[in-house]
Amino acid sequence: MMLPALIATDVDGTLLDENEHITPRTRQVVRAAVASGVQFVLATGRPPRWVPPVVEELGFAPMAVCANGAVVYDAEQDRIISARTLPVDVLTELAEIATRAIPGAGLAVERVGRSAHDSATPQFVSSPGYEHAWLNPDNTEVSMADLLSAPAVKLLIRKAGAASSEMAAELAKHIGVQGDITYSTNNGLIEINPVGTSKATGLEEVARPLGIAAEDVVAFGDMPNDIPMLLWAGHGVAMGNAHPDAIAAANEVTAPNTDDGLARVLERWWL
Repeated sequence: MMLPALIATDVDGTLLDENEHITPRTRQVVRAAVASGVQFVLATGRPPRWVPPVVEELGFAPMAVCANGAVVYDAEQDRIISARTLPVDVLTELAEIATRAIPGAGLAVERVGRSAHDSATPQFVSSPGYEHAWLNPDNTEVSMADLLSAPAVKLLIRKAGAASSEMAAELAKHIGVQGDITYSTNNGLIEINPVGTSKATGLEEVARPLGIAAEDVVAFGDMPNDIPMLLWAGHGVAMGNAHPDAIAAANEVTAPNTDDGLARVLERWWL
C-alpha cells in the first residue's frame, strides 16, 4: 500500500495493550504519523464517554467513530457530530425478540446527547438485574418501559456465561431488517446497531469531507464488529490476537496488541 492518508483503529484489543494503555512504541509512531499530516481516527464500540481515557493515553484528541459506527464524535471539541439511532418501535420489537430468543438475557441501551457526558441525556440504561460485561459498570437500572422510551444508538443483549458467537447465531434467525447484529467480545454480549450502520459507514462519514477514499485508508481491528471496516479500507490489518472471522477479512495479520502489532505496521511508513 502507498502512504495512507488515514489511519483507523479499533481501541480495545488493538490500540490498547492488555492493561488498557498505549505503549510508548505505539504512541511514538502514531504521533509521528499525525505530525506528518495523516488523519488518525478511533473506530470503536465504545460510547463517546469512554473515549477520554484513550485521548489521555494518546496525548491528542482525534475524531472518533463510536458505538460501532452509530456515532461520530469530535473528541477535541467534546461534541457529538452525528448519531444514527434505533427508533422506539424498532427497539421494542428487538427487545421482544431478544427476550424470547435468549431466555434470561438482560437488556441495555446506549444513548447520546450533545457531548460525551451530556447530563440531560441518561446515556447507559439497563433492565433490572443487568450484569455488565465490563469492569466499572456505569449503567443505571430502569424499568423496561423506560428502557424502550427513547431512541438509542445501540441495543445491548447480555447473558453471563454464554458465548457471544452462539447468541449472535441464534438472534440471526429472528432479526432481519430491524437491526445489524455484531459483537466485540465473546463474553455473552451482543450489540445491535441501526441497519446499515458499521464502523465502515462511520469512517466513510469522516473521510468523505476530507476527500479521502477507502483505498487510502489503513484500518486495524480484532473482533467481528471490525470486519466491515477491515473490508472497506484499502488495507485491513487484523491483530495477532484477532477473532478468526476478523483475520479472514483482513489483508494481513500483524503481531498481537500485547506486542505492538499496530506499531509494527505503521513503522513501514513512519520512524
